[in-house]
Amino acid sequence: MNIQPLSDRVVVQAQDAQEQTASGLYIPDSAKEKPQRGTVLAVGPGRVENGTHVEMTVTAGDTVLYGKYSGTEVTLDGHDYIIMRESDILGIIR
Repeated sequence: MNIQPLSDRVVVQAQDAQEQTASGLYIPDSAKEKPQRGTVLAVGPGRVENGTHVEMTVTAGDTVLYGKYSGTEVTLDGHDYIIMRESDILGIIR
């Protein structure tokens, strides 16, 4: 991947939607929910607020939760990515 996000943006690769329920039933494509979990691939340098540089909280490799409709979906080299602001990230899964 050759993309470097600017400002307080991050590039996330969404994890695949679940294929089965906990009880073992298969979910058809039309009923799958949009994933809300992904892996951070690249992080921007941070933002400037009131003349002060604010560092990013997330780092590349973090698994994060984000809102269903957060960010902008892009396709690069045949892979789908989401570019979003750090504020769209709800939490880091550790």
